[in-house]
Amino acid sequence: MKAFVTGAAGFIASNLVDRLLAAGHSVVGYDNFVTGQRRFIEGALKSANFKLVEADLLNTDALRSAIAGCDMVFHLAANADVRFGTHHPFKDIEQNLIATYNVLEAMRANGIKKIAFSSTGSVYGEAKVFPTPEDAPFPVQTSLYGNSKIAAEGLISSYCEGFGFQGFIFRFVSILGERYTHGHVFDFYQKLLADPSKLEVLGNGKQRKSYLYVQDCIDAIMIAVERATDRVNIFNLGQDEYCEVNQSIGWICERLQLKPTLEYTGGERGWIGDNPFIFLDCSRIRALGWTPKMSIQQGVVTTLEYLIANPWVVEARP
Repeated sequence: MKAFVTGAAGFIASNLVDRLLAAGHSVVGYDNFVTGQRRFIEGALKSANFKLVEADLLNTDALRSAIAGCDMVFHLAANADVRFGTHHPFKDIEQNLIATYNVLEAMRANGIKKIAFSSTGSVYGEAKVFPTPEDAPFPVQTSLYGNSKIAAEGLISSYCEGFGFQGFIFRFVSILGERYTHGHVFDFYQKLLADPSKLEVLGNGKQRKSYLYVQDCIDAIMIAVERATDRVNIFNLGQDEYCEVNQSIGWICERLQLKPTLEYTGGERGWIGDNPFIFLDCSRIRALGWTPKMSIQQGVVTTLEYLIANPWVVEARP
C-alpha cells in the first residue's frame, strides 16, 4: 500500500507513519509544520519508502499533486486545540472542515477511494449515556472543535455514499504517549517545572476522563482498516475505564516526588467545551479483535517519562 498521511509530523500521525513503514508500506507524509515537529519524523526520513511534502492542506494544487498515486489516505491533520476554540472560531472550520473537504476532493480527482479520519469523542458533547456508543444521539455541541469534527465526519460519509468511497472514522478519547505535545499531562508538567510548589487545575479536578496510549490507538486503526468492511465504519477508541483529573495529578506528582498546593479554578468544566465526563463504549472495535495493552495510569506515567527524557518537546511550546 502507498499511504498518504496528513499532519505527518504531528503526535499521532508521526507514530502512525513509523508503524506503516515498519509494516512494509510506502508513505507520503504531508505537513505544513505549523505544529508538527521535524524531529518526530527523523527516522522516517531515513527510509527510502518515505517522501515528505511540506505544504498546507489549503493549498489545493500542492495537495492534488502530492496525493497522486496513493492508495489510501490517513487524514490526521487538524487544529486540535479544543480549549481556545472560542478565541478563533474560524480556525476549527478552516483547518478541520475545509481542509477535510480539500482532501476528499483531491482523492476524488486522483481516483483514491479509502480514507481513515481522526475524529473525537467530543462529538458526543455532554453525553447522557455512559459508556457512550457510536450510535448515541448527538446532544448540543459544546465545542467548536467537536462541531467541526462532526461536520467533517458528515462530509466523509457523504462522499462514501455519493462517490463510492470507504471511510474509517475514529472517535478518540485523549491520546497519550511518545511525541505528546499538548494536553493535561503536558500542561501540568510545564506548570510544575515553572513552580513545583503549586499547581493550577482548571475546573474542580473531579472531571472524569478516559485516556488511551498512542500505540494502542494505532493498533486499533490498523486493525479496523484491515478488517472492517462497511462503506462507512465508525469506531470509538478508548479504554474500559476512566479516571478523575485529581487521580492523574496524583500519579504525576508521585513520579516527580512533589507535593504542590492544588489551586482549582472552580466549576465542573475547565473551559468552554470541556466535558465533565468522557467514557466511550468501545465494544465495536473490540469485536474486531482489538484490546488496549496499557492502562490509563501506565499511559499517564509513560507520557510523563517521555517529557522528562525529551525536554526539548516542552521547551518547543511557549
